[in-house]
Amino acid sequence: MSTITLEEHFVTESFLRATGAHDRETPPQLAELQSKLLDIGAGRIADMDKSGIDLQVLSLAAMGFDALDADTASSLARDINNELAAAVRSHPERFGGFATLALKSPATAAAELERSVTRLGFHGALLNGTTGGHFLDDSRFLPVFEAAAHLGVPIYLHPAPPPQSVRDAYYSGLPSELGFLLSIAGWGWHAETGLHTLRLIVSGLFDRLPALQLIIGHVGEGLPYALARSSGILSHAAPHLRQPVANYFQSNIHLTTSGYFTLPPLRCALEVVGIDRLLFSVDYPYSPNSRGRALLDSLPEILGEEDLAKLTHRNAEHLLGLRPAV
Repeated sequence: MSTITLEEHFVTESFLRATGAHDRETPPQLAELQSKLLDIGAGRIADMDKSGIDLQVLSLAAMGFDALDADTASSLARDINNELAAAVRSHPERFGGFATLALKSPATAAAELERSVTRLGFHGALLNGTTGGHFLDDSRFLPVFEAAAHLGVPIYLHPAPPPQSVRDAYYSGLPSELGFLLSIAGWGWHAETGLHTLRLIVSGLFDRLPALQLIIGHVGEGLPYALARSSGILSHAAPHLRQPVANYFQSNIHLTTSGYFTLPPLRCALEVVGIDRLLFSVDYPYSPNSRGRALLDSLPEILGEEDLAKLTHRNAEHLLGLRPAV
């Protein structure tokens, strides 16, 4: 059975130089992680093979990208996309790509998305949290979503560290690194991306662009658990929407399993959202492929063969326009 993953990250030397990562001393554990991020070749493929991952759709681990000015970020995004495209051309059966976009210049970002899809063969774009403190429901970002809808490719909405004001208000005053960890994978990433998704819905974005498809990770960023309550309250307050908030999870939103390797969140998503909107992912190298494989090996107790095939590859093939594996 083919296995495709969609939230798998890389960096380039040009990105590390531009964001100043080379100027900082790297602890040993982060140096190993950075080495895996830089590897978009044989070492990564060997790790995939150990856990039976057939294809990774790669995206930039963009920590620090939002701090760059618009011109620098736009030029760097083009270089990063070209480098990723070269890796995909070298290993077309093992890698796909999501474009990196510099959202401080939305028109340029929309043009780069079109180039990345039509000329580089990418499957969409991955966007990271807020840009300059603005959520993506801000009208300035509409050209990027219009381009994605026109091209028929999805946008993957990925978490990013919170703005400084949010960090100070919610995550300060804790010992050691606890505040920082709480602000990212410990809780903050998921809470903010879930909020971000609801903002995109209630803003009317998917009514304006009904063909637009959005992917979110981490089994829905907590939204399946809260969806009945959130949808009931928000739908009543948003008569401008063409359907209840929960229904957009059947028409416009997809969830991946990235970074979550236990059954209870997946069971909840299966019951609330359904198998046709779920896709397998790992979050490599922040999470090891072996944990993803362990999750897959546990799934026959809750999924039949057809539904397991949907999760591991068929839904991704349909959403991304991939050729079905033989």
